Amino acid sequence: MVRKTRKATRPSIESEIGTIRKQWRGKISVALVYPNRYHIGMSNLGFQTVYRLLNSLDHVVCERAFLPETNASEMARPTTVESNRPLTDADIIAFSISFENDYPHLLDILDSVGLPLKSDSRTSRHPLVIAGGVACLLNPEPLAPFIDCFLIGEAEEILSTFFETFESRRDKKTVLKNLAHKVPGAYIPAFYRPRYDDDGTLAAFEPLADVPPVIKRVYLKDLSRTSTRSTVVTPHTTFDRSFLIEVGRGCPHGCRFCSAGFIYRPPRYRPISQLAQTIDQGTRLTDRIGLVGAAVSDLPEIDKLCGQFHDKGIRISFSSLRADRLSPGLLAALKQSKVKTATIAPEAGTDRLRRVINKGLSENDILTAATTLVENGIPNLKLYFMIGLPTETMSDVEAITQTVKKIKHRFLASSRARKKIGHITVSLNSFVPKPFTPFQWCAMEEIGVLKTKIKKIKSELKKVPNLRINSDVPRWAHIQALLSRGDRKVADILSLAHANGGNWAQTLKTVAVNPDFYVYRERRTDERFPWDFIDHGIKKSFLRREYQRAMQGRATADCQVETCHVCEVCKEDNREDQSV
Repeated sequence: MVRKTRKATRPSIESEIGTIRKQWRGKISVALVYPNRYHIGMSNLGFQTVYRLLNSLDHVVCERAFLPETNASEMARPTTVESNRPLTDADIIAFSISFENDYPHLLDILDSVGLPLKSDSRTSRHPLVIAGGVACLLNPEPLAPFIDCFLIGEAEEILSTFFETFESRRDKKTVLKNLAHKVPGAYIPAFYRPRYDDDGTLAAFEPLADVPPVIKRVYLKDLSRTSTRSTVVTPHTTFDRSFLIEVGRGCPHGCRFCSAGFIYRPPRYRPISQLAQTIDQGTRLTDRIGLVGAAVSDLPEIDKLCGQFHDKGIRISFSSLRADRLSPGLLAALKQSKVKTATIAPEAGTDRLRRVINKGLSENDILTAATTLVENGIPNLKLYFMIGLPTETMSDVEAITQTVKKIKHRFLASSRARKKIGHITVSLNSFVPKPFTPFQWCAMEEIGVLKTKIKKIKSELKKVPNLRINSDVPRWAHIQALLSRGDRKVADILSLAHANGGNWAQTLKTVAVNPDFYVYRERRTDERFPWDFIDHGIKKSFLRREYQRAMQGRATADCQVETCHVCEVCKEDNREDQSV
């Protein structure tokens, strides 16, 4: 959200492996835009996958674009990486949006290329502006006035139908109607109208045309049908020439703060035979393989997969490992890959609060993991905690410092035995209630309280040697909550922030819409949410029960795919309206 001047140069295309070049003539042209810097966008496997999928369609050509490496006051006009074309030359400008904090960048880009910001101000002469990505799957409404069409679903199952339906030379309204009627997962905001009660809450969400009242997410049921892996390998990313491979989607653990754990249900994994073939493919390009997923360590037979590549000179890393899933195969892979830093996410300081969030880890699991990692040659640890979780007390906050000190004690004992002491990095992040989670009813903690809690932790840990503490900025977490929980009226706040050059402090003081209404208010049990028109297959009543269990401090067992029907996502006939 903070806009800073960055002096990095534009990456050389020649340094990339996998760049796709196709002729534009006679094809549907797409400018695929990640609304952030190049190195961030190219670290996103979803963005790379969409790039590959679009170019696999014979009648489509897709080129990439990113937020220019300048600040807002010097906003350069972005062009495509492959041919340096203006985005307005394309038939479609497609935004891939992973984070709510990138919403302002989207407006910056539209403005910089000379397009009207609002969809209803653009005509058939302008490119169609579409958007997808995990942020859109959660709540597209704050962006609704700016986007012609959202794609609610997974790219593998939705892109082909979209581009079979899209006709670039037709009247815009006709094109949008065809998309709404023929493309599952296509959400056209212009065809829907929100209606509000006197208290400002949403009373109804009304179709204005013959369009579905509920948008059903489209998802790939069988991941073995396709391989999701890096398309472009480049040193200009966070992962530095790593070949990324998605092992699965979704997560069985049901952490109540995690939206991805619910909207990507049911958990799905690829067979290890397929993953082994994809790793072989990656090793022809680089010796660095990154296994990606919400729950990599839950992949069945992951030890067997890692064992196939033991002592072959391959460095395998993992995007996520649970403290209670550190198997011998995983540890051997980490050791062989000379991993210097491993991450543990206790999230909270007490077992009680971890039960509230359904983390499924005990303090003993966490301490044992710290010891095991260091004993296996990983010198540095990262610890992730959240501040402001539901029911959190100052005792829970104080327990974070005690947990860190206990981990440090174990860390030192194991490090001294190896005669090498590394560092521990503690990351403190403000909890933001997200749509489609049991905590979507919660109010967010106020900025002042979050600052006090962060200050207390830093004060008590600042004298601990070999320990670094990082924290987010609570006021930016407040804006993230506003953008993730807001309705279409929040688009007015976005517009004013854009007009103010990204000055959010000034914007929030002068805007007519009250941002605290969306951030600090606990939602009623029967309240209709702005995102309720999206059907991810999970019953809202299930999420409410999980919220009640959280308030009671009761944990819920891991998701048992197809053998349990508690959340009902596995029931093929469960596609009812999410409203209560």
